[in-house]
Parts: sequence; structure tokens; C-alpha cells
Amino acid sequence: MASKDSQNQNPRSLPGFLPRATNPDQNSQEASSNSRKQARQQPDVSQPSSFLPTATLPPGLEYLSQLDLIIIHQQVELLGMILGTETSNKYEIKNSLGQRIYFAVEESICFNRNVCSTLRACTLRITDNSGREVITVNRPLRCNSCWCPCYLQELEIQAPPGTIVGYVAQKWGPFQPKFTIQNANKEDILKIVGPCTTCGCFGDVDFEVKTVDEKVTIGKISKYWSGFVNDVFTNADNFGIHVPADLDVTLKAAMIGACFLFDFMFFEHSLAGL
Repeated sequence: MASKDSQNQNPRSLPGFLPRATNPDQNSQEASSNSRKQARQQPDVSQPSSFLPTATLPPGLEYLSQLDLIIIHQQVELLGMILGTETSNKYEIKNSLGQRIYFAVEESICFNRNVCSTLRACTLRITDNSGREVITVNRPLRCNSCWCPCYLQELEIQAPPGTIVGYVAQKWGPFQPKFTIQNANKEDILKIVGPCTTCGCFGDVDFEVKTVDEKVTIGKISKYWSGFVNDVFTNADNFGIHVPADLDVTLKAAMIGACFLFDFMFFEHSLAGL
């Protein structure tokens, strides 16, 4: 009998047990109501932030986290074709289905476009389909020569505008064009290695995306050949970014900026795109 009584009096066998509670049966309802109040007051921390990728993504870049192919299509400027002048570049950024996800517009001074040409300083503003600016790419006026190892090309990537998330920096090399993708602290994260010649010769031009030690290729940036007539008579170019879908979205944003830089450096003049 004593053992049965002791088991019946053991508070830990009761569903409403709370530490330091003298009468679990009477306090069970009060404890339940208090727990509901605390649940309303405290944020949900049941999942670590590492399992909530959208919580740390820059606003507007959530869609990039799903893509392993990003297509960049430069729009044809009829005014520039007719007058023979350099106009501001415009680009459509699409997914693998050809659906537009972003739109990029170059902001630059007319004098810089026609005097400094492909070396011009400019800002490219990338907006989503609602018109919200999600990425800003700043390009300063810099050198572009394999004979000049200093003050080479560099892009600053902001996402959202005002927050620097990375850089694309040219590295000097006498034979192959080389670039690094850096984080906000200018630490090298990836490397991009181009071909010895960027003349497509009626084919695509591939820039390989590699690890910092250049031992592993994780993707590529391709300049697609658009046909003889289009390449000779227009400056409109098409690019494709092939990367793992789980690559950090800020690195994907930097690669979009790298496409713009490659377009200026290697393919802006129509005959260079062949």
C-alpha cells in the first residue's frame, strides 16, 4: 500500500508537473496559460538561422538562390546604330526559361561614353520586375592593358544599394585575362580565367569560374555567339552564367557585374565580338 501511495503522490508522473509547483493538479491550467503568453512574447528560435536561408539574403536577391543558369541579353540600341554614337547600355537578365527577372540600365555621361569609350566610368542599376533597385554596380575609370600592371579594372557590387557585398577585380596577366571575385573585405573568394583570345571565331567565348587555387572549376561565364550579322552590325551581346544553384547569391550578383565588365572590355566594339 505504501508503495502505491508513493507512486500516486509522485508529481513527476503527472502531466501538469512544473518544477517548484506544490500542487500540480491545481496549477496545470495556470501554467498552460503562462506558457501561451510567453510563446506570444518571444520570437521563434526553434530553427537555427542556417536553416532559414531567406532570412539573411539581401532583399530582392531571393530569386537568385534558385538559379543555376542566368542569361543576360543586351538590348539593341537603334539610335546608336543609325547615328554611330555610343548610347547607354541596357540589359535584360533572365532565367533559363527566358523569363525576365531583372533589368539593368547604365548611367553615364555622354562625354565619357564617346571619349573614354569602353573605359568609361559608369553605374549600372539593376531593378526587379516591380521597379525596385536591388543591385548597384559601380565602375570607376581605370586602365585596361596587359602592359600596365597597376590601376586595373574593378567593379563594386552593392546589394541592396548602399551595402557593399563584393568586388570584381582584374588581375594582371600577359596571356590570359584573369579576375577575382572578392567579398566586402576584399578577400578573394573565386577566380575567373578567360581564354587567351576573346575572339569567338563564330563560337562561344568561355570564362571559367574556379576556386582561388585554380584547381577546381565550379562554373563558367559564356559569351554566346549571336550570329555573324548581329555581331558585325550591332553591339548587342548575350551572356550565360552557369554556376551551382546553391552558390551564395552575393557571388551570383558579382558574376552578373562581371558580365557587364567583360562586355565593356572585350565585346563592346562590334567586330570584337566575332
